[in-house]
Formats: sequence, C-alpha cells, structure tokens
Amino acid sequence: MNRQQTLLAAQGITDDNDRLLSADGPLAQLQESCGGIIPGVLAIPELLALVRQARHSGLRIAREFSAFDGEDMVSGFARIHPLEDEAGGGCEVLVENWHRALKPPASSHEQSEWQDAVDRATCEVSARLDAAQRVQILSSAAADASELQELFDASPGKVWSEYVELQDLAHKQPLHWRLLDGCKCMIPGSHRHWRARLIPIGVAGANPRGFELLLVADEPLVAGVAPPVEVEEAAHSRLIGSALTPVLRQPIARIIANAETIRTRLAGPIKAEYSDYAGSIAAAGQHLSSMLDDLADLEVVEAPGFKTARDHVDLADAARRAAGILGVRAQNRGISITLPNPDKPVIADGEFRRVLQILINLIGNAIAYSPENSTVTVVIDENLGDLASISVRDEGHGVDADQAKRIFEKFERLGRDSDGGNDSGSGLGLYISRKLALAMGGDLEVVAASDKGEGAEFRLTLARIND
Repeated sequence: MNRQQTLLAAQGITDDNDRLLSADGPLAQLQESCGGIIPGVLAIPELLALVRQARHSGLRIAREFSAFDGEDMVSGFARIHPLEDEAGGGCEVLVENWHRALKPPASSHEQSEWQDAVDRATCEVSARLDAAQRVQILSSAAADASELQELFDASPGKVWSEYVELQDLAHKQPLHWRLLDGCKCMIPGSHRHWRARLIPIGVAGANPRGFELLLVADEPLVAGVAPPVEVEEAAHSRLIGSALTPVLRQPIARIIANAETIRTRLAGPIKAEYSDYAGSIAAAGQHLSSMLDDLADLEVVEAPGFKTARDHVDLADAARRAAGILGVRAQNRGISITLPNPDKPVIADGEFRRVLQILINLIGNAIAYSPENSTVTVVIDENLGDLASISVRDEGHGVDADQAKRIFEKFERLGRDSDGGNDSGSGLGLYISRKLALAMGGDLEVVAASDKGEGAEFRLTLARIND
C-alpha cells in the first residue's frame, strides 16, 4: 500500500485472550509490522487497549485511533464489537477510513516510549516496586499466574526476583535494574516463558523512586479442555445463546456498521434526511444487539451452578469507569454525574466486570429516566461494618413502594418512560443485575421515594475488604 493512501475499512477478529485470529490485508500488515503474528496477541497497543476495554465492559466502542507501524503513521476510526458467544468471547475489530501517512524519524527516546507502551498493553502480570525492587502491589490477569499471586499474598514485600525464577543470568540478585530489564524468567505454576520489563519511576537522570514491573508472556495461554460438569449441562439448555445469538449477531453488526458508514458520510456525501434515516437504522440495530446481550446474560445468570469470580474491587474506580463509558450519553442530555472521591478507595469482595456491569446498568438507567440538565449522583457508604455499598441516585420521577416490590422481576419495566425518549429497554437489566449481586454474596435494592418526583435510588451492597 502506498503512503498517503486511504481505504474504506479493515477488519479482524480477536478471541478472549486478545489474540488476533484473522485479519484482512491492512490490519494483518499492521499486526506484523508491530511485531505480532496471526494468530497471536494483538500487537498494536492502541487497538489492544480498545479491545480489552470493550471485552471487559461487554460494550461496543467507537473511537479514533492512530498507531506507528515502524515506518508510517496509520490512523482511522475503530469500531470494537464484543462477541461473547462467538470467537471464544473475543471482539470484531472494524477500522474505517484507514489511512497511512509518512512519519518523521523517531528519536531513541520516542522508540523507547513506544516499546514501553507495547509492553504495558500486552503484559499479563504487573507490579509496583519500591526503589529497592521490593514488590508493593501485584496484579495478575493470567490464569496461570494464580500461584504467583498466592505467593505474594502470603509473603508480600520481597524483592520481585524471589517470586520468579530468573534465566540466563550468571549473577544473582541484587543486580542493577538495567541488567534485569528484558531478562527471561519463569513464573511458578506457569509453563509459559516470560520476559521481565523494569520501567523506572521518577525524574530522568536521577535515581528511580521505584519501578513498574511488567511480565510479558512469549506465547498465549492455551485454554483448558474440560468445562465443569454443571456448565456443560447448562449449555444444553442455552437455546438463545447457542443458536439464535450467533446467527443474528453478525448480520446485526453489519447493519450497524453500514448504517454508521452512511450516517457519517464516510462513503460519500448524501442528503441530510438520508443521513438521519441511516442513524435511525443504526439505533434500531444497536437496540436489537443490546437485546441479544440481555438474553445471553439472562441464560448465564440462570444457569445451574452459576458463580462469579472473587476479586478485590475498588468501588470508586468501578464507578469512575462506568461513568466514563456513559459520559457521551450523559453529555448529550446535559446530565452531570457526581462521583465518589477517587483518592479514597473502598475495596469490596466481588468480580470487577460484574460490578462494572451493574453500575453501567444503574447509571445508564439514571441517565435515561432523569430530566435533561439534571444530576446523577453516585455515593459510597463505607460505614456499614463488614459491608460497603454504592448508590446511584437520579432526579427523575422516582419509584413508589408498590413499584419497588416488582422492579427486579423478569421483563418488568413498570411502564417507566425515559424523559429522553428511550423506551428500548428489555426489562431484564435490573433482574440480571440483582442476580449478579446475589451471586457475589451481596444484594441490590431500590429505595422507594415517599413522593413522586424525588428521584430513584438503587443501592449495591457487597462484603467489604479492609486493609
């Protein structure tokens, strides 16, 4: 492809380990230029960050992006669509208005920063070290790093190399961090080969105040072969998730993508009324897609033996992420979202992506059912002993005592019409959210308003983890 050339679109599919399984020419070329392979972990940091955000939140993302392929700058408009029941839970990646342009030669500093960004995006274990390379915080996203996490939890504060096995090093610790940056290592309980990155924290040229430790695997994790018995039995009853959803999701995604292409006039100029019509088609497609998501989630939470993972969830951080995802929707209606203090974390026992899913549902409902130019307030109550709660309050019509008794029932909408004209809910969001809360050992409840017009308040309560 020649420089300064523009294409209409490029497409690819990733799996639940963020491996690029297939890609057309331009995307495949960029993957290889960034040091990746097909199939292999998505090596384009800017796209990988969007794919991970979409996969963790379960929501579609549409955003401009740019990346450097080693010679030129590549830019475009990326649309990431989670495919929970297809491609192993991965995503469809569609890049529209694909464009390449010559980039001035990068300095060695820029090249170093680019490599750091790649490693940050692809690492599966990260840690914060102090100036003596002792581990302060360790976080793992890899299933085969659980033993490493357990070792750290049982005996924190050691030099990081005491938790792993360094390879191809003639000397033992302590070593200068520059000699350890990029070294090979093995993680206990993992059969994969890993590479360690130490990125100093502090002013360049001075002694580092600490380090970022990134452990990057040289090969992807191979999924296990035998699912739990209860999951296998539940799969036989997944009519919608196993049959209907995969059949419908791809054509609906195509309808949305094509309608958005027409609406944004990427394929050429059109009359305003046709652009508006295409926008209506895209909105209808998004409604159908969200219905499929709700029906798929319904089967998951109602499956025998359904359980959630156990994480340490910062409720304030989860609220900030949910509000960020819904920020454009709130801005379009002039609604401001008041969030808890981010510098005062409150840690609860739950599964992060499920807590995020609940908060997205609650804040999304609050935006939909609030009048324009009002405020949605998210508040954390940590004065509950062994419990912590996070509440979402709106300034809409509210929920009376009779409605509060039925609001968490399946397909129950109670005739609530949003002020924004969005009456496309399935009546499953609150039902699924409460099922998730109960599965995490907590609860989700609604606070009934004494008078109409006082707004609605929904409260998620989980077990608190004290420092």
